[in-house]
Amino acid sequence: MKNESHSRVCIITVTGKDQVGIIARISRELAELDVNIIDVNQKIMSEELFVMTMACDMASSSTTMSELKKRLAEAGEQLDLRINCQDEKLFTEMHRV
Repeated sequence: MKNESHSRVCIITVTGKDQVGIIARISRELAELDVNIIDVNQKIMSEELFVMTMACDMASSSTTMSELKKRLAEAGEQLDLRINCQDEKLFTEMHRV
């Protein structure tokens, strides 16, 4: 079951206390699953709050969205970060003004 939805682009959001290696760890998890990062934005907000959004292309990956979410959730627990992963279409609908 390679395709869980028509879109193979997902949006990943990461928030939590800034620390060394966040981008490296998330990027490594994605690379191991053959998920390509097509856009990334990150910023350190007040009180050392790290905020990052990534647009990722899953077209070359055999992983499902559910598997990706599970893998990122495990990384988030280890790093004490909140990591969300959504289909691009759902993300766009939820954030439309």
